[in-house]
Amino acid sequence: MEFIGESYGITRERVRQVEKEGLSRIKPRTKQYQKVFQYFKNYLKSTGKLKKEDILLEDLGGEKQKPQILFLLNLKDDFERFGETDEFYPLWTIDKNSLNLARKVINSFFAKLKKSGKTLPLESLTPSSLPKTTLVSYLEISKKIQKNPEGLFGLQNWPEINPRGVKDKAYLIFKKENKPLHFTEVAELIPNGLVQTVHNELIKDSRFVLVGRGIYGLQEWGYQPGPVKEVILNILKQEKKPLTKEEILNRVLEQRFVKENTILLNLSDKKYFLRDSQGKYTIKES
Repeated sequence: MEFIGESYGITRERVRQVEKEGLSRIKPRTKQYQKVFQYFKNYLKSTGKLKKEDILLEDLGGEKQKPQILFLLNLKDDFERFGETDEFYPLWTIDKNSLNLARKVINSFFAKLKKSGKTLPLESLTPSSLPKTTLVSYLEISKKIQKNPEGLFGLQNWPEINPRGVKDKAYLIFKKENKPLHFTEVAELIPNGLVQTVHNELIKDSRFVLVGRGIYGLQEWGYQPGPVKEVILNILKQEKKPLTKEEILNRVLEQRFVKENTILLNLSDKKYFLRDSQGKYTIKES
């Protein structure tokens, strides 16, 4: 409206007045469009009585007919538009109460997602009382709950939903592959990913733990940061009892992709570890 006003040398408010007056003259002459209006109503009834504006226009008219659909929606008082807010995208509805219900459902889902801390499929979020098409319409208008390319829902600021930069893209690759990867493998799986850039990001981000030569895993998988010596120290501290060489080897190999000789070399460091008469190892007290 601001652009139109500037073009004709009038204010935005005057543009609104002209628009309102024009529509008021056209609306009484819309009898020939009743079947069209009924089609629009049936569509909205099937989607929970509301729909995100861009999706509604696409579904009803396609790319070429969007302006015409928008014009027709404005001719009928049964259809009400709600503009964009911090909470919702622009939408159309045939029942104001549906927006209040949508808000309650979205808030409930938001709390569930926040508590789980992970993306979830639609099925795990669906209340038995709501049809799937209604639920989808509710989630589509929300700015704080989004869907990723895999069809999973999560919070808008999660990297699984809106990855930011190389480190988030790398994180998603680890989650998808569900296993430790060499940084060159990660770079190959990131479109236009530079090997050195990927390696630098993995080093700097605490979500990733170096578990072998150039091999990284996610800390959330239980990998502990630090060199092999620290891993051995942490294992002995957690057990609070002496462990055999085999027990230590097995435990460290769960944490690191290294040769057994590397573990034994660290274990032989008498500044940190003692071997008792039974051949078991403990931490040397300072």
